[in-house]
Amino acid sequence: MDNLKIYGESGPVVVLLPGGAEAADGFFPGLAEGLVTSPGCRVVVYDRPGTGESTKAGSLSSSASDIKAAIDFVGAGSVVVVGQSLGGAVALLLAAEHPEVVAGLVLLDPTPINDVRGCSQLERVLRPVGRLSRVPLVGAALQAALRGGMRRSMRHADLRPDCREALERIGNLDLAKLANSVRGISGLSANFDATAVPAVPTVFITADRKAKSPIARAHAELAASINAEVTVWAKAAHNLQLDHPDETLEAVRSLVVRVA
Repeated sequence: MDNLKIYGESGPVVVLLPGGAEAADGFFPGLAEGLVTSPGCRVVVYDRPGTGESTKAGSLSSSASDIKAAIDFVGAGSVVVVGQSLGGAVALLLAAEHPEVVAGLVLLDPTPINDVRGCSQLERVLRPVGRLSRVPLVGAALQAALRGGMRRSMRHADLRPDCREALERIGNLDLAKLANSVRGISGLSANFDATAVPAVPTVFITADRKAKSPIARAHAELAASINAEVTVWAKAAHNLQLDHPDETLEAVRSLVVRVA
């Protein structure tokens, strides 16, 4: 299968879903290696069509089916799914559409797929950004601005070298690919049915933002709708897998053990 890599040879299967349209390998520094060491997992990193290094066209609407196909290819049965940002939304879409393959969920500051207004705004903002990014000078300026914003959001974090390297890689995002990765999210949000998400062990961790912010409120509503509890890590930015890598590893380890 195109752009699928497996760490480990046996044990519970964990699938990693990165944010945006990023490549899965290296997005969660140290996570796959740590899970292979303990509790002894097979970790699947997969760039679904339209994202990362995949050479195939794809869309958000087909993301759940694409991930399901990867799980079937591995022969995993049911898996623990770890998703950050848009990857968290994809994890929930997978759970709602294919509950039989999801044994547990780790949601890391997920895009609130339950927030129709927020998802519509996200799609509306990124649509022209994707078009403008193809204009050489404008695209370079947009990318520089976004990269600067990402660095500022983590300026107080003392990142490990591998996490800093991952941050730089994420900062060099393909804006056109990112815009395509959220295309259709407003419709998916409008039709999202939280009751279709199976009652599986779930860890829901968010960035440290004001409780009254729209994203914080949407996260609280989303967590309540799937019977999960929100955990907020102090000083965590959106890419909390980079500023809290050890805590991320322990959170996933604990869930895998619970599921097992």
